[in-house]
Amino acid sequence: MDPITLILAALAAGAVAGVQATASEAIQDAYQSLKALVQHKFADKPEAELALAKHAEKPEIWEAPLKDALTQTGADKDKEIIKAAQALMTLVNPQQAAVGKFNVQITGNIQGFVQGDNTQVTMTFDDKPPKK
Repeated sequence: MDPITLILAALAAGAVAGVQATASEAIQDAYQSLKALVQHKFADKPEAELALAKHAEKPEIWEAPLKDALTQTGADKDKEIIKAAQALMTLVNPQQAAVGKFNVQITGNIQGFVQGDNTQVTMTFDDKPPKK
């Protein structure tokens, strides 16, 4: 999972867990920690701060503005924010974290990529399409 997607997913999951009475204190603390790090990154940027606040209420609507703000401020390259997002996702979805679903990082060029459980894919890479 790329850093932006990870941060957005963690913020959305933390916001949802934060309003649930069943959320553990560890999840709530991890969410508040991540949110504080992002807020610090957004200091003196009112539009970014607004996107973060509104994302907690309606993630599906505010995801794009928050994504832009995260990118513009370099939050997606901040190791502390990424680490906090990974920690939160590990608490929210421990089974998926245990199998490494939140640690996918691709650098460089790739020609084909498949991600998911129980996938079966055939890929053919040629200059010309196969003859029928």
